[in-house]
Amino acid sequence: MELSYECAWIVPSRPFVTSGLIGLASFLFPKATKSLRRIRAMLSVLSLAAAMSVSIATFWQQVTGRSTFEYSWSWIPNDDISPKIGFSVDSLTSITSISVTTIGVLVMIYSDSHMRHDQGYVRFPVYLSFSTASTSGLVFSPNPIQIHVFRELVGMCSYSPIGFWFARPSAANACQKAFATNRTGDFGLLLGILGTYWITGSFEIRESCDRFSELIDNNSAGSSLANTCAPLPFLGPVSKSAQSPLHVWLPDATEGPTPISALIHAATMVAAGIFFVARMLELFETLPLSMNVISWIGGITALLGATIALAQKDIKKGLAYSTMSQLGYMMLALGLGAYKPSLFHLITHAHPKALLFPGSGSVIHSMERVVGYSPNRSQNMSPTGGSRKYMPITGITFLSGTLSLCGIPPLARFRSKDEIIAKSWLRSFPPGCIASFTAVPTAFYMFRIYLLTFEGNFRAGGGTNSSHSSMNSVIRSNTKTIATSGDGYDVPPPPRDEGVDSAGGYDGEDSVDRKVSAESNIRSESLYPKESDVSMVLPSVVLSIPTSLVGSIGVNLAGGETGPDLLSGWLTPLAGFSEDNNNPENLVQLLIDSAGSVGLSLAGISISYVIYGPISSHTQPCGDIDPFAKQSMGSFNRLIGDWSHNRGYIDHYYDILLVRGIRFLGELTLLFDQWVIDGIINGTGILSSIGGESARYGEGGRVSSYSFG
Repeated sequence: MELSYECAWIVPSRPFVTSGLIGLASFLFPKATKSLRRIRAMLSVLSLAAAMSVSIATFWQQVTGRSTFEYSWSWIPNDDISPKIGFSVDSLTSITSISVTTIGVLVMIYSDSHMRHDQGYVRFPVYLSFSTASTSGLVFSPNPIQIHVFRELVGMCSYSPIGFWFARPSAANACQKAFATNRTGDFGLLLGILGTYWITGSFEIRESCDRFSELIDNNSAGSSLANTCAPLPFLGPVSKSAQSPLHVWLPDATEGPTPISALIHAATMVAAGIFFVARMLELFETLPLSMNVISWIGGITALLGATIALAQKDIKKGLAYSTMSQLGYMMLALGLGAYKPSLFHLITHAHPKALLFPGSGSVIHSMERVVGYSPNRSQNMSPTGGSRKYMPITGITFLSGTLSLCGIPPLARFRSKDEIIAKSWLRSFPPGCIASFTAVPTAFYMFRIYLLTFEGNFRAGGGTNSSHSSMNSVIRSNTKTIATSGDGYDVPPPPRDEGVDSAGGYDGEDSVDRKVSAESNIRSESLYPKESDVSMVLPSVVLSIPTSLVGSIGVNLAGGETGPDLLSGWLTPLAGFSEDNNNPENLVQLLIDSAGSVGLSLAGISISYVIYGPISSHTQPCGDIDPFAKQSMGSFNRLIGDWSHNRGYIDHYYDILLVRGIRFLGELTLLFDQWVIDGIINGTGILSSIGGESARYGEGGRVSSYSFG
């Protein structure tokens, strides 16, 4: 057996051990470890780099040999039931592990600079390393039981970083929502695993899929039982991969620091659900009802996420709904049996999304110097604009990620998106309509994010035509903002200005005006964003390379006579599951076939450019650049704006049906307990007491009275 396969266990174990040791040292020696926090971050980066090197070696062995290796041993030896634990290496695990580890390393490097001023910096690398280790363990798991264990660890790793700034109520509520939502899905997953074992008698993926297919073919398993048990494992991916209606946790997860958002959206949390469905696809394929459920949920999620993202003001929430929509694309493809396009889309989505979140974090990091240290202002796209002039590297890399998500050739996602749309039309009319229509709002909202953030004039300071009063307002806003790094902000508060007294108040408005007029040249430098340092820019530059090139693995550029593309040869599904590979004969034919989907994306980009382009923003003050934010907008724009700002009203319905409904049931239960249950018990006691008192008055101590009575 090759050495790279035997060492595959290193991929999850190295970051797991490192995070455990660093966390233990922080608990036992808090002061010493706090002073050595940069060394701890370096150890975390080195451990992830070692895991990445093993992943690359494993992947290269798969490219050359394309063999499957599995090693497992009995976890609980028993004659009746014997669950196993171990690791499995095949083409799917090797490709997925490379995405997880490479993105994990780059996000760790980025976070070293992004979080260096935060009071919780010491524990942040522990969360990142443990999250990457849990996802890697899930990827290499050979059976559903082990997958479920690592899924719970992934859920725990998401709960802690999302609530990293737990002193902020919104962050505390977000991590609780993520925990509750994912527990709902994981409970269904556990029931599905047990139900599948009840039918097949095996916990192994390959064996259970074979037995399930055989039982269905022989009509040995009841259709109602099979159709009940088979979709239950899908509830886990519905919650983990933010599928409707359990998607509500993902946008709120942006309350955590930007690096953990990048890791969740690109490599860990959301990829876990798609990976599991791909692993169990042969089992789902035996039941058309299950495949229809998967495809419809994926299509609804794709369309819902794209429409909600149309008018989002928060840059991170806009990217979060983009992730939700693209995961819907992947789930739609899996439900249609398009194994290769779905996983191709997962690979091509990971690196652009890992590029966009650090880019947004750099903008937020820089805008906090200008608009203040509040997420409601620093993450709001309305006051930004023209940032590309001050942050050229971030702007260019963000544009490459935006174009990739829009599906513009030759960037990564154009071919994977085109394959999903083509497969959708081949299967049936409704999925084709959903997949094609979603491409237009996807390109619209992604280019809207880019244009509002990087093009036009810088609106927070009024741009080139900024007046003295606008500069005054920004300086006052910055000066009045008193924040500590432990309250949930990415950078520390600025030094106290001379115009602020020791109590944090102003010496007077005239004092501020004199400061502005006397120090206008010095202060004007802080009124504009600036490029981030090397450790924050370098990961974005590195991620822009796979964003541009990774899509080539799914394209047969050599011609049809040489066989399928590289990805079709690598992504061999389980147990002989196969699909047709209709690859274009050459690059020209590829571009011709992709003209329809690319045209849809260009239409969305054109509409976005007309509304938000630099020409239309020259004369627009802050807040008026977005037609969905205007008070005088038309009914259609108002409908879209309300739909997007209210998140499709789904959270509102959840609040009515679940939160208020459960509270109402709780109040009814309390009243029933107080007046019925306690009433019966207390009534019995009261009646006994009254009867005793009545009997006491009848006792005179005279036998003649008793005889008479």
